[in-house]
Amino acid sequence: MKRASWCLLAFLILFDWSGPFSGIVQAQQPPALVIEGGTLIDGNGGTPVRDALVIIQGNKITVVSRKGQVPYPANARIIKADGKYLLPGLWDSQVTTSWYQGEELLNHGVTSTIDVGNGYELAVPHRDAVFRGKIHGPRAFTGIAFIASNPGRRGTGLETPLTPSLVPKSAEDAREMVRIRVAAGADYIIFQDGGLPLEYYRAAFEEANKAGKPVFTRAYGPNLFPENAALLGSASLPHSAGIGAAVAKDTFMGGRDDSNELDRFAEMDDAKARKLIEVLVQHQTALVPTFMINFPGYPKDWARFEEEDRNLFSDPNLLAYYPAVRQALASYGRIDRGPVRERRMKGFPNALRFHKMFVDAGGRLVVSANTNDTKTPGLSLHHEMEIVSEAGIAPMQIIQGSTKWAAELVRKQDLLGTIESGKLADVVIVNEDPLQDIRNLKGIDTVIFDGKVVVRTYHAWFGTPFQIVAGDSPAVEGLNWVVALRQATFRGGPGGGGQAGRGVPDPVEAPQPAIETISPVIVTEGSPTTILTLKGFNFVRKTRIFFDGMSVPYQRVSPTEYQVTLDENLLRRVGRFAIVAKNPEPLETPEWGDGTSNKTYLIVNYKQ
Repeated sequence: MKRASWCLLAFLILFDWSGPFSGIVQAQQPPALVIEGGTLIDGNGGTPVRDALVIIQGNKITVVSRKGQVPYPANARIIKADGKYLLPGLWDSQVTTSWYQGEELLNHGVTSTIDVGNGYELAVPHRDAVFRGKIHGPRAFTGIAFIASNPGRRGTGLETPLTPSLVPKSAEDAREMVRIRVAAGADYIIFQDGGLPLEYYRAAFEEANKAGKPVFTRAYGPNLFPENAALLGSASLPHSAGIGAAVAKDTFMGGRDDSNELDRFAEMDDAKARKLIEVLVQHQTALVPTFMINFPGYPKDWARFEEEDRNLFSDPNLLAYYPAVRQALASYGRIDRGPVRERRMKGFPNALRFHKMFVDAGGRLVVSANTNDTKTPGLSLHHEMEIVSEAGIAPMQIIQGSTKWAAELVRKQDLLGTIESGKLADVVIVNEDPLQDIRNLKGIDTVIFDGKVVVRTYHAWFGTPFQIVAGDSPAVEGLNWVVALRQATFRGGPGGGGQAGRGVPDPVEAPQPAIETISPVIVTEGSPTTILTLKGFNFVRKTRIFFDGMSVPYQRVSPTEYQVTLDENLLRRVGRFAIVAKNPEPLETPEWGDGTSNKTYLIVNYKQ
């Protein structure tokens, strides 16, 4: 497909997008908030300010001063903060965004996140809905779909252009993938690995730079390593990708090797480390080390982390909806033992020491535990901060790595990251001084998000309309199954080809149907009656199409293409709605299913 048509497709997928900040308007301004007293740690790294005063009007910080120096707005709500500490809202900068993380993150002071680029078409609607106050959760900056050298399970050829792990076939294709993501509203571009030819990365960086978008690279090799990435202008290395291999005494060219990362650090060559650090700092490439997920069991307070997680997951209201408790707690049992642990215990101090050397040289360490279903949202960020502190990095630098430097990663420092007049009002108030002990950041008194005080409890009814589940929210589910079913039961080309000239069959025994593609993927709340195109195979004359459980009318274009009519009344509610094709019994191949196809989804997005 030509470049223009790919970009057009991206706009059609998200045709109603007009930027993440367009909807931050309140019809009626709430009373101003005044935070009176307390010590301000504004995120810039300077001397804390005692007896601070912060005034918030709407969702903006309008005044940052000292108590007693400026008048208060009429009818303002006063928050007494004497003896407490004020900080910018925290950032978790490597998150697999899922709807059920929202309360946990906000309750732990996390008001912004940066995802890992696996949100599919849902990523931007979710982000924008948070900015408009429609969804309860932190601001979710997104790369939408990471680019990879290996498609993994997403290599059928039927995937949408905003599917994570698609693989460019040329340098121009890499450029086009960047254009598609930029057109769809990505905040940044992310590469999942270092396995592509270097010219592909160069082309992608050039295209991202044209659009003013930062690029993150997991530079594990075997082609792209940390030094290459820094020289190209990579904004960050998620997981501190490739560092262990790059600083090991022996040259390592094998690519990603997480399980042996500490073995590499055990053989760290300090001269190599200093040389690499010089390049990283010179080119302003940040590191996001994610110690929690990279090195489980090695931090000194690992047992306490597990105990704190278990205590959090005792809340019945949280347990009512949170689906990943077992995965989060099971991760504490996945630790090295015996001789392997003994050997790698030599590597863990070196991993910490490398990052301390990096920060001491002027590098920016951005904090995240790689929050996903194996981690406890919110609390895992605080645990990661403690591990960074174990490395000897100062609390002020840890705070900056969880606020200002994180905002800079996605170039949102003019909006967020510090407490300054004109910025969005995300503020955390804690009871004790985090500069004395970073653990004090867990002692939260108040969280203010977008100018409003967060009710820091859990609610059994919590949910979101899109129900985004990171890495598992494709436009069409089960595509690998679809390919296998086609090979086993259908003669014809993929994507609705191969039988356009034939009539729709009406067999006594119906085959198992499958859906391959849907268009469009997104419509807007309140849209008029809309025609969807479904392509697939094994449709028969008695096939029925169901939208959100309701049978809907359609026209047969061919045995492999149906045009489905969705009445405007079905498009008045925001959400992600399942669509299936269903064939009647008796079935020809019941071993392949019950006559109901795989699910595809239509996203009904909020109006701007």
